[in-house]
Amino acid sequence: MDREIRTWLFDIISAIEEIEQFLPQGQRLFEEYKNDLKTKRAVERNLEIIGEATNRILSKDSNFEISHSRKVISLRNRIIRGYDVISDELIWGIIINDLPRLKSEISKYL
Repeated sequence: MDREIRTWLFDIISAIEEIEQFLPQGQRLFEEYKNDLKTKRAVERNLEIIGEATNRILSKDSNFEISHSRKVISLRNRIIRGYDVISDELIWGIIINDLPRLKSEISKYL
């Protein structure tokens, strides 16, 4: 595997693991997340990193398979450019439903 792609895959895993540290399994409560500005901003920053790393991977190798890669990149763009229309519910759904699957998928490449 290309060295740069491997580095970006590690960046994705690291960002997901940081999010998991901010919101430990078993302690994930939406209301607490919603009211914790620091955690929300930290999660959003890590989602930006995930989207940027995904974009770099696909720019280097357009055939590289990452499920929902266009949605991941789109989310990154939306957080950066449309920060005022990002809902806590949207981000929460991604944390709970999508990140575990993405982590599992990326881990298989590493």
